[in-house]
Amino acid sequence: MHFTSEQRLDDGVVERAFTLGDIPGILWTPVSASAAAPTPLILLGPPPLGLRKAYPRLAARARHAAADGFAAATIELPGSGDRPRRPADEQARAELRRTLEAGEPVGDELIDALILPLVDQAVPEWQAALDALLALPEIGGPVGYSGGVISIGTRLAVVEPRISAAVLFAGSFVPRALFEEARQVTIPLHVLLQWDDEGNDRQAALDLFDAFGSTEKALHANMGGHTGVPQFAGEAAAQFFTRHLKTSDRRATSRR
Repeated sequence: MHFTSEQRLDDGVVERAFTLGDIPGILWTPVSASAAAPTPLILLGPPPLGLRKAYPRLAARARHAAADGFAAATIELPGSGDRPRRPADEQARAELRRTLEAGEPVGDELIDALILPLVDQAVPEWQAALDALLALPEIGGPVGYSGGVISIGTRLAVVEPRISAAVLFAGSFVPRALFEEARQVTIPLHVLLQWDDEGNDRQAALDLFDAFGSTEKALHANMGGHTGVPQFAGEAAAQFFTRHLKTSDRRATSRR
């Protein structure tokens, strides 16, 4: 991990841009974080828009997390921002645009082509980022995951034992194979669903929630479109992380 810039925001949060190999990322740490008092960490899964476009939303979430005493970090998704595009990914995206414009259903084969390669590449990158972040003296865990492409969060919840709890944003396409993986998820989950999310399958989101194997899972559904998540829904998600990342006797019980 190589830090490329640093600035102190007006609320005292320290924002540092970094690269992990050729992967850009951003780390936000609260003023309370230090080697003597390391802070828990929330991984912020970005939407597939590129970090520059998604920055206002990510930074707002990170600053709220810092106010609650958490560090937060994000990395650029494969094929997003300035990262290289892969011809197969571009072909799948073009087919998705054509399908949606024609008003046709998005089939399983297209969903697999869109999402599975992204998950296969992004999850190991997140694990490498987590290695580097937890090596910093001011970051001590436990770790939560928030947002992003829900299939990435699902896979991470299965394969990464350092993640103790997750807030997942429904509203992206989910391959059928991920429903089987969801049954292996056992960490506490808080799932946000926009009931009128345009272009996405509400029933698939409900089916995925039903598939999660966690004994503690909550679905928070709100009226409105994809970007219309109400403020109080974010506050409930923040309370979820406070319960699971800040109470020491929860650390053992919230892991597998």
